[in-house]
Amino acid sequence: MSQFTQALRPKALIMMEKVHRQVLIFILTVILLVPRQGYSQSIDSIQAVMNNILFQEAVNLRYEAPDSSMQIFELCFSNYIAQADTIGAIQSLIQLALLNGHRANYKSSYDKLWKALLLAEGDRYLGIKIAIYNDLGRYYSFYKRTEEAFHYLGLAREIKDLLIANGELPLASLATHYYAMCATYRELGEPALARTYLDSAFQIHTPTASAPNIAFLKFEEAFLLKEEEKFSEALSIYREIQPWISKNAPTYQVLLYTYMGDVFRELKDFRSGETHYQQALAISRQYHSHIDFTPLIHEKLADLYQTQGNLSAAFASLQTAKELDLRFFDSRSETNRPLLEIQDAFREEQERIEKLLQEQRLTELEQKNKIGFLERTIFIVSLLFLILIGFIYFKHVRSKHRDEKRLLEKERGLEKQKTDELLEMKNKELAASTLKLIERDEFLASLRERLAEHKNGLSPTGVDKIVRSIGVSTRQNWEEFEARFIAVNKDFYKRLRAQFPKLTQGDQKLCALIKLNFSSKDMAKLIGISVDSVHTTRYRLRKKLNLSREVSLGEFIGQL
Repeated sequence: MSQFTQALRPKALIMMEKVHRQVLIFILTVILLVPRQGYSQSIDSIQAVMNNILFQEAVNLRYEAPDSSMQIFELCFSNYIAQADTIGAIQSLIQLALLNGHRANYKSSYDKLWKALLLAEGDRYLGIKIAIYNDLGRYYSFYKRTEEAFHYLGLAREIKDLLIANGELPLASLATHYYAMCATYRELGEPALARTYLDSAFQIHTPTASAPNIAFLKFEEAFLLKEEEKFSEALSIYREIQPWISKNAPTYQVLLYTYMGDVFRELKDFRSGETHYQQALAISRQYHSHIDFTPLIHEKLADLYQTQGNLSAAFASLQTAKELDLRFFDSRSETNRPLLEIQDAFREEQERIEKLLQEQRLTELEQKNKIGFLERTIFIVSLLFLILIGFIYFKHVRSKHRDEKRLLEKERGLEKQKTDELLEMKNKELAASTLKLIERDEFLASLRERLAEHKNGLSPTGVDKIVRSIGVSTRQNWEEFEARFIAVNKDFYKRLRAQFPKLTQGDQKLCALIKLNFSSKDMAKLIGISVDSVHTTRYRLRKKLNLSREVSLGEFIGQL
């Protein structure tokens, strides 16, 4: 694979993941929108699994695409009702209430929670009722309806005490209740009572799934420290929990940055205070969250600008706060508090109607289970058949690719084998020709000795000339050998110098001869030194190569 292809691969994988994600949502939506008439228990199980996958996808999209998330939750709710999955339907309603609450659409949140409460009848749903009662209490507190708020928070506490007594929940789960009470008293402007419940939460808190994360408790601690005018300590805690909140609860940063802005304002650091208020507004816009809180932030900005003498900016912020308060029915608006009172007037009637509708839906479901089995079965079988065909095709393509890759590797191996065989053959030819040169040198040496013995019969000048011409042959032989060796083994010297740059030319010559398996005697004749010198040179070479006695010098150099 080329470097260019490798560089593109991560991007390609990301694109494929996004495509697969969208295709998954599309397939699940199509399957779940098919009329639910007469499907068997096995098909019902398949649909339930698919709906759960779609639910989880909606959870993942809450911050990234809240509109799409709400649409998917609505679809999941309808499907859970059709499947008689009460828990799934209740969880969908709770998620819808949460998303509507983030947009300050408390009327819709209130409706969803009451609908969820109607579905959560019986003792088997007590754990879910705790969450619903807590949320209802919190929403009532937003509208400053203290009596109703603590009534529902108290109902949640009663159920939790019962489950703890039965051993179904740990005692540490009360930390969630204490945290909710602390946050409620904080919003109602009663820090002393908030401190009492926060201390209780800290005392029994353990890092379990049923307890709030310690970061939320520290958030409340920092707020109370600010109220106690311990501004440095409060700021230190806010900074400590900011990374965790940014990663795990990004929408909560709206509150975090707002209260950090309050601390900076108290410290007379107006520039930092303004920066944090603006960050809170930016987070709210980014995640479409805590919109009801934005009027309060603009009010704080107006107060900050007025303190600095920037009256025009203060007026603009105050005007924005009033407009948002009217637009989003903010919990701080006196004119909007009766909204929940109107809701209460219709609650009993809604309960009665919802029960009748639920009974009617169950009756219709029982009737529909007797119809349309063949249609549903054909659809599922067709879908499975298409998936099977796609799987077989994928396996075929993958097998073909694997065979082609194996063939290519085999061809490369044969090519390398041929190259190695050709190199070995040329080295053998080089060794043979070199040995012939050595034999020739031996003959010439013998001739030189005989001429030297009978030089009295020749002129001294002629004999010396013949001897000198014969003596040059050893150097010429080596030069001719080295040229032909380099031509055959082009990369040998290059690798040798790269690994052992301190080797001399004599060492390199000896390595070349060792690679061709020359004997010490032949090496001595070709280089023009004695056999003992060759042995000495080999010993020094081993030391330079850092070879132990167990390693063969010939095998080591042969692998280079």
